[in-house]
Amino acid sequence: MSVAGTYDLVIKTPMGDQKGKLTVNPDGAGFTGSFVNDMMGTMEVANGKVSGNTITWKMDMKVPMPMTLETEATVDGDAISGSVKAGAFGSMALSGTRAG
Repeated sequence: MSVAGTYDLVIKTPMGDQKGKLTVNPDGAGFTGSFVNDMMGTMEVANGKVSGNTITWKMDMKVPMPMTLETEATVDGDAISGSVKAGAFGSMALSGTRAG
């Protein structure tokens, strides 16, 4: 199954669960897309890579503080799970399901 789609994600952060939508648009071995969240706004995918059912990408967060988030996730059917590295805050779990 393709990793393409929109996912309803939950990221476990020190500020509580952050819910949002991740859009994945594969293009060869890479992908474009965005993560949209009420608190953080829209963050565009940078350096999106696809390897089988594993995707990795970076996002430049501006709110509540500027930092680059490094993310890796695995898609298993309609489920997605992985982690987000947030600088000094360490690694945070993410999980979700394909929307729709």
